[in-house]
Amino acid sequence: MVVGILTLTIPSSWNHHRRHCLRPTPPLIKCESGGVPLTKQAHRFFSSLTSTAAVDDLATANRLIKKFVASSPKSIALNALSHLLSPRNSHPHLSAIAFPLYTKISEASWYNWNPKLVADLVPLLDIQGKHDESQALISQVVSKIKFKERDLVQFYCNLIESCSKHESKQGFNDAYGYLSELVNNSSSMYVKKQGFKSMVSSLCEMGQPNEAENVVEDMIKNGVKPSLFELRFVLYGYGKMGFFEDMERMVKKMEIEGFGVDTISSNMILSSYGAYNALPKMVPWLQKMKALEIPFSIRTYNCVLNSCPMIMSFVRGSGGFPVSVSELVNVLDEAEALLVKELVESSSVLDEAMEWDDLELKLDLHGMHSGSAYLIMLQWIEEMKSRFRVEECVVPAQITVVCGTGKHSSVRGESPVKTLIKAMMVQMKSPMRIDRKNIGCFIAKGQVVRNWLIQSLD
Repeated sequence: MVVGILTLTIPSSWNHHRRHCLRPTPPLIKCESGGVPLTKQAHRFFSSLTSTAAVDDLATANRLIKKFVASSPKSIALNALSHLLSPRNSHPHLSAIAFPLYTKISEASWYNWNPKLVADLVPLLDIQGKHDESQALISQVVSKIKFKERDLVQFYCNLIESCSKHESKQGFNDAYGYLSELVNNSSSMYVKKQGFKSMVSSLCEMGQPNEAENVVEDMIKNGVKPSLFELRFVLYGYGKMGFFEDMERMVKKMEIEGFGVDTISSNMILSSYGAYNALPKMVPWLQKMKALEIPFSIRTYNCVLNSCPMIMSFVRGSGGFPVSVSELVNVLDEAEALLVKELVESSSVLDEAMEWDDLELKLDLHGMHSGSAYLIMLQWIEEMKSRFRVEECVVPAQITVVCGTGKHSSVRGESPVKTLIKAMMVQMKSPMRIDRKNIGCFIAKGQVVRNWLIQSLD
């Protein structure tokens, strides 16, 4: 592999779409859930680049990049770069500046060489057709760490995983070849385990679960026992493709290998069924989880309820919605009603989300999608009614519902769960109001809430 010379160029094919720059606090930064959140400085930098692109002023764009890196702390500059390198980059029209930004950052006195950044950058270059530049970057990394086998396998693992997440076919095929050769030639069990692990997960990410299962067989032939990680990935790989027979076969294979089905595997299965609207298949699986005493989790609720079109129409709509579990079940079709019944019969998720003592009753909705938050709220209200009926029940001094402020929402600062809960409070004429000290919470005096609920029973 020949080391090439890196050149700093910015393509003339800029996206001329202007973005409207808002200035709230915190800033409304469009950011896919799970992606790299942007700092204010990085957001302003991207806004200035978008404006520059609109007039096609490449010299100014170069100047802005240079000025940003020179004036920004290390963390700010790397935050901007990491956002552009993320598969969930919310500024895809600026992805072409990832390479010149990386180049300028790599020249900074504070920069510590990081092969992980190279692994994240390579698939973008391949997608942009800059194969010479991507190969040059790979060659530079390999020349520096080729005698450190553990570092080399880590780089190749990062590279293949990044290429698969960006769906860079050429980059993936090249990375797979590098990693496969290293794994086959190495005598290190660590190198083999890490390499096989990334090969399996990346093949599944690329929609090739059958090839991933073949790699699992190769692991066994090479004396490497597959872990639960690899088997789960193959199971979910089949599930995401809608190959349910193969997914169910993998469940049996996991059990034969001594890996019992757990909550994580079950959620993968439920998510797969839901993605293909196979709701009738989800009910027996929930029943199996109960029979095997596999606990439900917040993600179990998310996987199931995100797959229910009627429930999602309630929580996303602007109209009213059922305000009790029985009302909800009565208006749902049979498949969704059965799923709701299976979920509410197990109170473990509600128990984990709720803290009840003399001082405060708190319900924490963090991690819940809108459908889950809706159903948990209905369960919670029924639980409060049940407890408050008992005269001996000690009423907490304060009742709090924690929704969050939308930091992890698709649009930062806008919480769909908070919007939903507010609508529920209004429809039910609840005395709970947004906390002035913490806008991510609804609060009320315990006795006031008790009286409201008791009146609703009359």
